Amino acid sequence: MNAIPPLLTLNHAQLTFGARVILEDVSLSLFPRDRVCLVGRNGSGKSTLLKVLAGTLELDKGERFIKPGLKVGILDQTLAPSQPISIFDYLKTELPKDLEDYVLEEILSHLKLTPQRLLSTLSGGRSRRVMLAKALIGKPDLLLLDEPTNHLDLATIEWLEEILKAYTGAILMISHDRTFLSKLSQRTFWLDRGELRTLEKGFPFFEEWAEDIVEHEIRTQEKLSQKIAQETEWLHRGVTARRRRNMGRLRNLLSLRQEKRQHQGPQGGVSFTTQEAPMGSKLVIEAKHVFKSFNTKPLVKDFSCRILRGDRIGIIGPNGSGKTTLIKLLIGENTPDQGHIRRAKNLDLAVFDQTQSSLDLELNPWQTLCEQGGDQVLVQGEPRHVMGYLQDFLFDRKQALTPLKNLSGGEKNRLLLAKILAKPSNLLVLDEPTNDLDMETLDLLQEYLAEYQGTLILVSHDRDFLDRTSTHILAFEGEGHIQMYVGGYTDYATQHVPPPPPKCEKKKEPSIEKPKTREKLSYKEVRELSLLPQEIEKLSEDIQKLEDVLADATFYQRDPKSFDKAITQLQEIRHTLHHKEERWLELLVKEEEFEKGLQL
Repeated sequence: MNAIPPLLTLNHAQLTFGARVILEDVSLSLFPRDRVCLVGRNGSGKSTLLKVLAGTLELDKGERFIKPGLKVGILDQTLAPSQPISIFDYLKTELPKDLEDYVLEEILSHLKLTPQRLLSTLSGGRSRRVMLAKALIGKPDLLLLDEPTNHLDLATIEWLEEILKAYTGAILMISHDRTFLSKLSQRTFWLDRGELRTLEKGFPFFEEWAEDIVEHEIRTQEKLSQKIAQETEWLHRGVTARRRRNMGRLRNLLSLRQEKRQHQGPQGGVSFTTQEAPMGSKLVIEAKHVFKSFNTKPLVKDFSCRILRGDRIGIIGPNGSGKTTLIKLLIGENTPDQGHIRRAKNLDLAVFDQTQSSLDLELNPWQTLCEQGGDQVLVQGEPRHVMGYLQDFLFDRKQALTPLKNLSGGEKNRLLLAKILAKPSNLLVLDEPTNDLDMETLDLLQEYLAEYQGTLILVSHDRDFLDRTSTHILAFEGEGHIQMYVGGYTDYATQHVPPPPPKCEKKKEPSIEKPKTREKLSYKEVRELSLLPQEIEKLSEDIQKLEDVLADATFYQRDPKSFDKAITQLQEIRHTLHHKEERWLELLVKEEEFEKGLQL
């Protein structure tokens, strides 16, 4: 037990909205210096729980205790008031007396906010950043953050991580950004159908823990109604399939990245390769010495690249650096000031741009997908029942018949993705698809992209998502310069060496020499690496066979002992598979790091 008295406690909290249970007998405690992540499916009540903890929402039953004098700060979905007052003047009232104005100015600079800009002129994204600044500068004892990384670019997210690591108060955070949660969290709360479960470990341990809980729940629910069984199976599909699917993605991506690195040779120039190639079926887009400016500001400067069929290009850079402009240049919506771009003649383009302009808010999701009426939707040219396809994107029947104007922003984005991904295409462009999406929808999107046979161009600030989807990173590195890196975001972060300040120049040489110390695989490890794929495949087949057997609804009633034995065997094989996959990835990464060292 924690000997330190808690800052805030909930005891037997209950809350309902109409017939819907949000919190059911929930108890929790938050302690000084806590770093807790709150996870759960979209709509499970995470944001509501934050408001209960902040004291802005009353419970139906139960008690909330706070330490006397406790100062609670919250970043929720509320926007800054639309008033004719400057950002600086609005926030200065929140500035503690012991802090100087320059502290506020520095925070606003990192959040890319102009201090003298009026609140009444702000977009939704900028308004959210103002509220984040407000939560930070107040220096509360307990900081409650609801999706703090939304509308932030990568540099700002990494700055925020450093601020929160050094924060002396307690933090409870909700986020779909796995990397953000993995770096900061030390405890995990899981809100699931009104019940709160606690894991005394950070987010990296969540999925395996959740999988064990769901497996146990499915076993205990076998004798209950079909409806409950279906609900637990839906949850089960969203949690337990994740590791196998992600491991498959990682296997494919590591293979693709290794192939690209060997084909393209050393990286570091502006283009994939300088050699000429005829415009054929493999070449999708070729850019040569492209320049593009806006109001004399260079957005794209002397950019050259060749995008081949099957490439998965992740584009990163600060907000306003020109990422969307680059996409429009590549697909032909904008023309370059200088240079030349040619494209394959048979391009069939599908674009997700988050404007939601293609959605009619008076229609419902069913009507949106079935534009010609009926109940069938063509998905990549194959007919499917619209309700089955909508369920793939986590819509239930009630939501399928709800007008779009009554859906949340995240639900609209999910529907737009369903519409875009149904369209046959050989070039898919996704501009910030991860904003306002929960983890389950991100998993679903990764699954669809894993099966996509065409070429992908993607803009995202989600590092984990980039790692799981990209074979190349195009990074905006200032003044219109764009650099190419092979791999995902982690590969980019490893290869990218920002220019050090003058006082650090002496430290530059060790960072260059470091790759030379990477170890080569031993003979035993090479042998192990060659055998592991077959072992993993065999274990996966064994798991599938057992799952097929356990899918028989009458199995438990016929032979409870054999059912329990099969469940135990399934868990043991999954445990073995997990460790085999981890070892396989460990050896692949070691081999890849050694090859990188040889190329430097």
